[in-house]
Amino acid sequence: MLSAMDPDPDRLGHAVAEFYQVVTPRLFQDLEAASVLPGEAAGRALREWECFALYACVRGLVAAGGFGRATAASIEAFHDEVLSRGALAPAEDPASAGRRALLSERYGEYGTIGQAGGKAGASTVSRRLGEAAARHMVPGAPPPEALVELVSSLHEAMAEGAAEAARAAQG
Repeated sequence: MLSAMDPDPDRLGHAVAEFYQVVTPRLFQDLEAASVLPGEAAGRALREWECFALYACVRGLVAAGGFGRATAASIEAFHDEVLSRGALAPAEDPASAGRRALLSERYGEYGTIGQAGGKAGASTVSRRLGEAAARHMVPGAPPPEALVELVSSLHEAMAEGAAEAARAAQG
């Protein structure tokens, strides 16, 4: 049971979901406007950006609350809220299983990169995450350097913004 001093995990998760809903499309528009994506990659890039932005919000929740049960509950509330708002296909949609599988695969990959931060250098985690996301956005060839740099910085901005949204919701 939460004490009066503990944050409400649902409130934090909902606050970060609201942040995600408002900021994610705007940042993707910035990504498109920067002309770093090949035109034919826009649809794929949007799916990948959604996964990358969701992961950034999870990173933000962890940054704001640390590792623990309350943060896990906040992350669950965040995902429930995002899914209920239709950010990903609803469970009844046949495409939903594929979207959820993609999200799970990306979370696993990005989590591995983040956990390797100690071994490979914490200062390079953002860059390595950006490289991974950019490769998924533009498969087949090395992604343009400008795309890697931009998605890396947008991801960090999302994670920092999500952490701030969670801290603000703590009251």
